[in-house]
Amino acid sequence: MILRPVRDSAEDAEAVRVVTAAALAPAQTGGNPCGGRPPHGGHLPQADGWPPERVARHHRATRHLARTDPGGCWLAEDPTDGSPIGAAQAVRREGTWGLPLLAVVPRARRGGVGSALLARALAYGNGCLRGVAAGSRHPAAARLYRRAGLDVHPAMRLTGIMDPARLAAPDGPVIEGGSAHRDLLDSVDRRLRGGAHGADHGVLLRENRLLVCDDLAGSGYCYLTPDGRVELLAATSRRLATRLLTAALLCLPAGARAEVPCLTAEQQWALDVGFAAGLELGPGGYLCLRGMRPPTPYIPSATYL
Repeated sequence: MILRPVRDSAEDAEAVRVVTAAALAPAQTGGNPCGGRPPHGGHLPQADGWPPERVARHHRATRHLARTDPGGCWLAEDPTDGSPIGAAQAVRREGTWGLPLLAVVPRARRGGVGSALLARALAYGNGCLRGVAAGSRHPAAARLYRRAGLDVHPAMRLTGIMDPARLAAPDGPVIEGGSAHRDLLDSVDRRLRGGAHGADHGVLLRENRLLVCDDLAGSGYCYLTPDGRVELLAATSRRLATRLLTAALLCLPAGARAEVPCLTAEQQWALDVGFAAGLELGPGGYLCLRGMRPPTPYIPSATYL
């Protein structure tokens, strides 16, 4: 096994994607390490089932993290032929360490690849008081994270066809957000997870719709992907989180597919909204934490945590 940093290149971005697809394919969990979904949409899929837009999105995220956190992104290669067999992406955002991706192809499991990658990722977080990692539904992931000292919290996800008629209107104003709200976004992040997302918001703003609420009761925001997935939601109260999630789902047309991933038991407010909208609850992997309780009200991003 050869371990090397992930470069900011198209070749390395594709290598990380290939590893991710191979690692998740048996369970058909999609690209979201905290549950994911099978690919859907109007695009012809790749040979491994990924539609072109999903491939491009994954490439952009990998290259962004390779630029912002070169010491936390690692690729494992087979020494015999140089093929990629594992990948890890760790980030540091102020005082918070994150591990959005740890993936090993099936043929290389039980060979120490995952442990070696996790050791590099953990070392990148030295000095960070808090940590958060997204774990897939594979049982080996939970064992590995727990042995590394992280608390393992089972996660759920809501999915299904939206029925906007079943949702009551939000209880207050929600506006379209943009780059002018960066200070608000970082402030909410610090309050809930101990560290702002910083540069990650630039990517999130380019690729998703941003909804914001800010009044005397507090602040919050929600990113919604073009295909109806809640990418990230954070608010200073359950009431505002409920308002934001309701507004996000109401942005979708009747009959559209929606997904609200990576919900821990603390996010009962999100279940109430999802059930009201006609969504169904299923397993969604794990959220693994160190030095912190599950943030609430908060729905982490699979890519940026």
